[in-house]
Amino acid sequence: MSDAAATFDALRPPLLRVAYRMLGSMADAEDVVQDAWLRWADADRQAVRVPEAFLRRVVTRLCLDQLKSARMRREAYVGPWLPDPVVEPDAVEDVTLPLMLALERLSPLERAAFLLHDVFGESFDDVAESLGRDSAACRQLAARAREHVRAGKPRFPVERAHGLEIARAFFAASRGGVIGRLGEMLAEDVSLYSDGGGKRPAAARVMLGWGEVTRTFAAIARLARGRTGELVRYAYVNGLPGFITREPDGILQTTALLIENDRVRAIYVMRNPDKLRHLEERLN
Repeated sequence: MSDAAATFDALRPPLLRVAYRMLGSMADAEDVVQDAWLRWADADRQAVRVPEAFLRRVVTRLCLDQLKSARMRREAYVGPWLPDPVVEPDAVEDVTLPLMLALERLSPLERAAFLLHDVFGESFDDVAESLGRDSAACRQLAARAREHVRAGKPRFPVERAHGLEIARAFFAASRGGVIGRLGEMLAEDVSLYSDGGGKRPAAARVMLGWGEVTRTFAAIARLARGRTGELVRYAYVNGLPGFITREPDGILQTTALLIENDRVRAIYVMRNPDKLRHLEERLN
């Protein structure tokens, strides 16, 4: 059993990445990976030629089962839904936050085919084995997914240092109540997503357009009355430049910025404490 545990522990990080990108929830991804471990422990491991391929198939199938119930839960979600924030100090994620939102519009099979082939580089024969479909059907699933998610891919990738520089300027303007300076940083068609999950104050819908977004930040500044929270650090959040703060209520918050042509095109704010728990544990 010690060999089985050592093999699984080495594969746990990539399996968790697969599960998270499929589900958008770290808690659900961790549950799936734990379930995969139980199946690995009970498996006839002598008959498994490539443990990574075997376990990725197990995780994929478990995620497909989870997605059915996750879709129903999200239909009853309070306010805009965002995936759990994953914070990376250096590397840009292979699946950015806008792309993860685009994946939400796909069927579970389309999502799995796209991620396994286009993101993780599996052959369509391997994808077919994971999904229980033939290779041609998996090609069609991935092609349909590609059409839907094309708009979710950043068109103008931002160099890392420059992205964090814009994040610093955004933090200073938004938290300092300098709405005029903040407005200069925003694209005309900017959008603001704020996920409180009904557990913390947040906008009930996506704020759209320069005017609505600047008015929202002006209102937040008035309500804050000088209580701006504490900056924890600047970082990449789901592949986008942003920052982590500890708000006046003591709970963490993440802000991620989609930047195009040196303007902020979208702002993603995570306030739901349930989705920030894994980050709190990492920082402590």
